[in-house]
Amino acid sequence: MGKRKRLAAEQRKEALKTLSFAKLKGCPSSPRKMRYVVDMVRGMEVNRALGVLRFSKKKAAIDVEKLLRSAIANWETKNERKAEDGELFVSRIFVDEGVTMKRMRPAPQGRGYRIRKRSNHVTIFVDTKPNDEN
Repeated sequence: MGKRKRLAAEQRKEALKTLSFAKLKGCPSSPRKMRYVVDMVRGMEVNRALGVLRFSKKKAAIDVEKLLRSAIANWETKNERKAEDGELFVSRIFVDEGVTMKRMRPAPQGRGYRIRKRSNHVTIFVDTKPNDEN
């Protein structure tokens, strides 16, 4: 790794030390299905987002709810106090494509159909609301 690249990587790591986030890697569902759930909670206050995820019928909502609880716990650990009601919100949340496992399914006349078993990575950032006391 070159010097510039290493310095840039170290700066990114230092910037992440001040943020509270959680990552879910290799979740066995397609990124498109996960993005439907993620779009429901983007920018919401965390207690409201937990309520939306709890009563969602999507299977991916269970994974996102667990991840959100982890991000809240990470924020509380970094700040050494419990989060108050209405203090935290989902500042950034995004879904990236993970590893795709390729499988074959028997097809007529000796052929095989390809099955792609997709996975995804979800990253969620929680932050406090900025004060607008100007």
